This record gives sequence, structure tokens and C-alpha cells, in this order.
Amino acid sequence: MTHKVAFSFADGKTLFCSVQDNEILLDAALRSGIKIPLDCREGVCATCQGRCESGQYTQDYVDEEALSLADLAQGKVLSCQTRVQSNATFYFDFDSTLCSAEGPRRVQSLITGVELVSETTAVLHVDAGQHPQQLDYLPGQYARLHVPGTDEWRSYSFASRPSPDNKLQFLVRLLPQGVMSDFMRDRCRPGQVLEFEAPLGSFYLRQINRPLYLVAGGTGLSAFLGMLDELAIRGNCGQPVTLFYGVTQEADLCEVERLQRYREQITDFDVQLVVSRPSATWSGKRGWIPEHFDRDVLSAGAFDMYVCGPPPMVEAIKGWLSEENVQGGNLYYEKFVESNSSR
Repeated sequence: MTHKVAFSFADGKTLFCSVQDNEILLDAALRSGIKIPLDCREGVCATCQGRCESGQYTQDYVDEEALSLADLAQGKVLSCQTRVQSNATFYFDFDSTLCSAEGPRRVQSLITGVELVSETTAVLHVDAGQHPQQLDYLPGQYARLHVPGTDEWRSYSFASRPSPDNKLQFLVRLLPQGVMSDFMRDRCRPGQVLEFEAPLGSFYLRQINRPLYLVAGGTGLSAFLGMLDELAIRGNCGQPVTLFYGVTQEADLCEVERLQRYREQITDFDVQLVVSRPSATWSGKRGWIPEHFDRDVLSAGAFDMYVCGPPPMVEAIKGWLSEENVQGGNLYYEKFVESNSSR
């Protein structure tokens, strides 16, 4: 039996390799050309330490001066002593360049279609089937897309989980003016070549051990669609999952039917749609997303919250958690600007 392991680094790069069941993590990494820094290889020096963010593992020996009990409780590991027993993700607090390994790949793909999913949003469908192997990425990560006919690149989160046929989706906000928006409206045709670089980013789903809150602003929803695709495959992650999805006007809402389908596919999943400037006919939640958080519930126990959207939304949520003195949660976030670096 083999497992797929992702190595995530502080510079936002992710590398992947196959690991035999119960194989030492460091051995598998070196075999794949990922040169994790090392020294003693005996569980003493802590040079090869990382942190398990998801997956199952055991450790043969860890010296108490290398990792404390508190470190072990936080999932910290020594690569030279870690035996992998499932698909897993490990984080290392240094740049991938220290590993002398190949970074994100340049991939040639074909555009297969553009699907308008709201008045202001489209899904770009891409086929990277000519790539010699499955394109690996962690749901929540993003790719840098070359805008055909220009020298410009733009970053967009994957809006689907990885698949063996390398069929990909990207959620694109259609701005009144913009290099990618103009291309999508005026020149995008099925069969065009699209080059992109991936995977990138440190925003991805960790091990789910407590209630999960996903908070999306606008096309920040894209990162969560990939995560929810992954959860739909599992069916039951053992914890309640709530998605808050906020937009300016109800016409900006997209993929609502897809979100509703997740209710049937994911046990204990709920969606909350929030519109900040709705029309008079809107009967759902109004205002800003933090206004609809339940402080008592969030304060009552531990939780994980993932936030993806424009910087003001991210800062508003961080501010709300601080002002309300909600301290029991882990907060993971990704900001993006809907301009030159728009996702």
C-alpha cells in the first residue's frame, strides 16, 4: 500500500511524493528528490522537524530535548523517525529552496469552456489531460494563470479537488475592466492553450478534529469549493461544517445549487448566505458576515475557522474575534485583492 504525502513549506510551495505504508518519511522524501535538512537521523538533533497537519503516523524515537510533550501534542514530528500510515500533509517552517527540489510546475492545458454562474462570476473549465501525470495540489491552493495574448499572469484558487483526468475549474470574478476579465469576455474560446504554474499557497484544509467554519467573501468561495469536493468524497468528517458565503448583492451569488448539493453529500453541513447590500426582495441574511456569528457557540469550545476573501473582510473577522474575546479557535486565512493579483 502506498500513500500520497504533501510537503508544505513557509514560502507557500508544496511538493508531493509517494510513501510506502509505514515507511520513514525522510527516506521517502529523499528518494523523491526532496532533500529535507537533516543531521543525526536518530531523533536527537531536531534538524528535520516538521508538523503533521493531516494524516496518521507514528514515531519510532524522539528525544525529549528534540521535541517536548507540548510539541508532540501540537503534531510536531521528526522526519527521520516518522512512519506514515495514511495520506498526509506535513508543514516545514522554512523555504522549499532549502530542499533543493523542483518547485511549482509549468503546465500546458486547454480551455474547454466558460460557464457564467452569476452576473459577475464565471467558471473557467480547463483540461490538463496532456500532462503526463495527475496534477497534485491541496484543495484551497491556487495556480498562476498566464492570460493568453498578454504578458500578464493572474492567480486563482482551484475550484475543484484534484482528479485523475486533470479536469480543473477556476472561479473568476468578471470585473468591468481587467486583463483576465477582458480576455474571458472577448477572446476566450474552447481549444485555446492556457499555461499555468501550480501548486502555490499555504491555504489548505488541515486535519478536522473540531467544528469547522468556512468563511468566503466573493470569489474567495473558489478555495472552499475544492475543500467541499474533498469532504463530499469522505461523506462524514466527524464534525459539523458551516460555510458562511458573503457577497455585495444577491446577483453576485454563484454556485448556490452546488452548495445545496453538499448538504446531501456531507453529514452535518450547513450553508449561510449573507448579502451586504441586498434588494428589497432578498429574504435571507443581510449585512456583514461577523454579524451572523454565534458568539456563545464559538466561545463554548474549540473550533477551526478558514477565511478567504478581500482584505477588509478578513480584517473585519479577525477584529470581531478579538473584540468578542473568542479565543478557542484556530484561524487560517488568505487575503486577495480583486485587481492585478485577483483570484
